[in-house]
Amino acid sequence: MSKLLFNEFEAVTSKQWKQKIQFDLKGADYNENLIWKTNEDIDVKPFYHSDEFKELPAISNTKATQWHICQSIFVADANKSNKKAINAIGRGAESIKFIIPSETISLTQLIQNIDTTSISLYFELQFLSDKYLLQFKDLINNENLFFYIDIIGNLAKNGNWFSSLQEDHQKFETIVNQINTISVDMSLYQNAGANMVQQLAYGLSQANEYLNHFDSKLGKDKKQSIKILFKVSVGTNYFFEIAKLKALRILWNTLAPEYGFNSQCHIVVTPTKRNKTLYDYNTNMLRTTTECMSAILGGANTVCNLAYDAVYHKDNEFGERIARNQLLILKHESYFDKVNNPSDGTYYIESLTNQLAEKSLELFKNIEANGGFLNQLKEGTIQRKIKEYAAKEQQQFDEGKEILLGSNKYPNPKDTMKQELELYPFVKINQRKTLIEPIIEKRLAEKLEQERLKKED
Repeated sequence: MSKLLFNEFEAVTSKQWKQKIQFDLKGADYNENLIWKTNEDIDVKPFYHSDEFKELPAISNTKATQWHICQSIFVADANKSNKKAINAIGRGAESIKFIIPSETISLTQLIQNIDTTSISLYFELQFLSDKYLLQFKDLINNENLFFYIDIIGNLAKNGNWFSSLQEDHQKFETIVNQINTISVDMSLYQNAGANMVQQLAYGLSQANEYLNHFDSKLGKDKKQSIKILFKVSVGTNYFFEIAKLKALRILWNTLAPEYGFNSQCHIVVTPTKRNKTLYDYNTNMLRTTTECMSAILGGANTVCNLAYDAVYHKDNEFGERIARNQLLILKHESYFDKVNNPSDGTYYIESLTNQLAEKSLELFKNIEANGGFLNQLKEGTIQRKIKEYAAKEQQQFDEGKEILLGSNKYPNPKDTMKQELELYPFVKINQRKTLIEPIIEKRLAEKLEQERLKKED
C-alpha cells in the first residue's frame, strides 16, 4: 500500500523546494525572511532534506529505553537522608543523588537497606578527601555507585582550589585510582549564561585537562575501566538541547580514544536554573517538563528534575513529589522509554548536532592552542567570554526578545512573593580572596524580580 502511494510522487530535491519557496515569496529575500541566526551563530533553515547529507548519520549508541529517574537529596543527617531515599525509591525514583557536605557523613549508613544492584547512587562531595573514600573501599567498587569529584569545576565555581593545585591533584589522583571515575560539571556554564557552543567546548576542554594529567599515570587497561561522568544542565531551546547532548557524545568519542580512554560517557542531566522564575512560579513546571524531554531524547543516562519552587523554597515534600511525578508521567504515560533513539535520522536535529559539534571542536582547539582550559581560567578569558554572552542574553531578555512568560511577558501584577521566600533567590555577594575570578550563576529574571519585590506592600 505504501509503495503504491509513494510511487505516485516523483522525488523532490532540496534545490527544487527552495526554488518553489522563492517563487512563492514573490521577490522577498529567501535568506533574510526564512533563515534565522541563533546566538551560537548557527543558521536555522525553513526545511531540511536528506540530500544535504553526504552520508546518513550513524545510529546513536544511547538507549532512551534505559534512562533513569533520579531524585537529589542534600545530606545533613545520614539516617534521615537514608529514609528519605528509601521513600523516594518506593515512589518511583530509580536512582538517588546524595549531596554530601562534610566528612562526618557515613556512606554505610546512607545506603543501608538500598538495593544497589538495581538502584544507581550518585554522591556529590562538596569537599576533597581521599581518606574519606578509603574508609568505604568495600562500597565504592560497586558499578552502580558514581562519585562527583571535580577539582577544576570547584576552582571555576568558587575561585579557589580545595587546598592548592598540587595537593588537589595528588588527592584527586588517589581518589580516581580508587573509584575509577572522572567527573566534569558542565552545568555551571549553562547556569552562568554560556551559549551551547561554549558549554560543550569548556566541558570538553575541562575533561582534556584530566586526560592530560592521567595520560602517563595510568595503564591501558586502567584507562578503559575509568567511567567518565558529565553533569549537564539543559534549557528550553528544545531541539537544540537534544542536539547538544548528542554533540557531547560525538565530541567525547573523538577526544577519549586519543588518550586511550573509554569512548563511552555517562551523562546526568538536570534542568537549568537560569530561566527559572520567582513570580508565576508554576510556569517553571512547564519549563522543566520540556527540558527533561530534551534530556531523554538527547540520550541522557539519568535525569534529575528540578523542583518548580527550588529558587525560593527549601527542599520540601510537595515540590520534590511534583518533580518526580513529572518524570514518572514522561516515562510511564508518555512512552518516553519505548524507543531507543527517537531523534536519530531527524535531518534538523542531525544538522544542529553536526554544527554544534564542529563549532565546539573549533573553540576547543582554540583553547588548547592558547594554553588550555586551566590557563585560560587563570587569565580570566573563560569568565570574560561567558559574561559577554550572558550580557547579550540578558539584554535580549530586558528588551523582550527573550521571553519568560509571567516575568517579562504577561506578568500578573497582583502576584506577590515577599512572604514566600525561604531562600535568598538572587546572586549572593560574599567578598573574599580568590585565586581566580569565579564563574557566577545568575538567573535572567533576577533584576526584574528585585524591582517587583521592592514595590510589594
